[in-house]
Amino acid sequence: MTSKADAEQRRSDLARLRRVRDRIDREYAQPLDVEALARGAHMSAGHLSRQFKAAYGESVYAYLMTRRIERAMALLRRGDLTVTEVCFAVGCQSLGTFSTRFTELVGVPPSVYRGSAEHSTAGMPSCVAKQVTRPVRNREATPSEPHLA
Repeated sequence: MTSKADAEQRRSDLARLRRVRDRIDREYAQPLDVEALARGAHMSAGHLSRQFKAAYGESVYAYLMTRRIERAMALLRRGDLTVTEVCFAVGCQSLGTFSTRFTELVGVPPSVYRGSAEHSTAGMPSCVAKQVTRPVRNREATPSEPHLA
């Protein structure tokens, strides 16, 4: 392949990866798996997994779970749903897996978060609350300050 063909293939792959990421963002509450996402992007599951991790720094599954946990955090802050209801509302099938992943990403179990988070973002616009409370996958990394332009 020529370098021009390589560049074109790379752009095509990146466009398909963005569509996969956008689909995850839209359909996080639906049952999604790498094979189905790969079929929709006209890629093999292995190729999608490798390319997604290279482009976004985390696996497809990790990205999906991060989106689900972000949405769960918002629902728990509202305070009108139980942890179990939130678990199923964001597309998780197992309360145990949901609680484990939530604790890994947020640092506290969902029940503790639900009790304390309701008041921590009071009066804050939801777009700011989402940025401030965004889970950090790599616990060694410190979240950067939001860039307000």
